[in-house]
Amino acid sequence: MPAAVLLCLLLGACTPQGDPGIGAGFTDDFERPQLGKDYEKTGGNWRIEGGQLHVKGAKNHPLWLLRILPRNVRVEFDARSESPEGDIKVEVFGDGASYAKEANYTATSYVIVFGGWNNSRNVLARMDEHGDDRVLGKPRKVEPGATYRFRIERIDGILRVWVDDDVLMEMDDPQPLVGRGHDHFGFNNWQSDLWFDNLKVTPL
Repeated sequence: MPAAVLLCLLLGACTPQGDPGIGAGFTDDFERPQLGKDYEKTGGNWRIEGGQLHVKGAKNHPLWLLRILPRNVRVEFDARSESPEGDIKVEVFGDGASYAKEANYTATSYVIVFGGWNNSRNVLARMDEHGDDRVLGKPRKVEPGATYRFRIERIDGILRVWVDDDVLMEMDDPQPLVGRGHDHFGFNNWQSDLWFDNLKVTPL
């Protein structure tokens, strides 16, 4: 076993070795039967159904995209919740390997939650979605069955999240999460019934 892989196992999480970058960009329409080699499933029942990515009850076990993100990037995707609690969740600029090992999960990324806490708040958090430094977004609720187009952009320390071309929340981080350990995108989920599609990653 390579020493770098052994170190990752001992530490419990670190950026996977040898992940390719996104080059001029990366897209995925999920029109296939299996997740494939571009993703790392850390647990949960992530699977492709009817040309969409589906999950329910993953309990903070993300599905990581095994492509290294540049510092400045745009990530777009469609998302739909079939649950009244909403709770659409993703991570960006994480380590590509971490997942919850207990109820309290501290991410390696920025955590984006639309319709969290029983569809009562929208949150952009730096690693800890329950932390005092999290940003609360506009008071908008997730409508069950509605498909939303997300756009997440970071330019230097400014991170913005759009939903259907409306800025939902933004953060100005004076110490942005960058470099190894903060260079992957992941779909995430707690309990809600979520569907994702049409992922597009573009360097800026």
